[in-house]
Amino acid sequence: MNLAKKRLLASRIMGVGKNKIRFNTERLDEIKEAITSQDIRDLASSGAITLEAIRGRANKGSGARKRHDGKIRKKLNKRKRVYVALVRKLRKYAALMKKQKTIDNSAYVLLRKKIKAGIFKSKNQMMEAIKNENSAEKKKKGE
Repeated sequence: MNLAKKRLLASRIMGVGKNKIRFNTERLDEIKEAITSQDIRDLASSGAITLEAIRGRANKGSGARKRHDGKIRKKLNKRKRVYVALVRKLRKYAALMKKQKTIDNSAYVLLRKKIKAGIFKSKNQMMEAIKNENSAEKKKKGE
């Protein structure tokens, strides 16, 4: 006989999964006759319906699963912090030069790409590269 609905009802009442419910094979007729939740509770108290032992990590008493309160903040490595500080400094300087009309928009875009690529190791190196590019452009215009 199919007792799937009885198993589902018992699992809901007892607060466990349906695979943890065990029926006493000698009392299957009584289980089949049970209709209400109270009938299922009575059968559980008399021993016709039993629970399989709860085991494993999910068992709250085992202490195997540890809980953390709040967030666990991960520290950034130092190299990344140095990179972020440098990039911010270089981008700010590039924006300032664009605002002062020292470089035009196309040169600014190229400069931003070079900053992102990590070509410049310092602000001085970037200033030197810009100076060299400007002098090269002037020579081309002069020829």
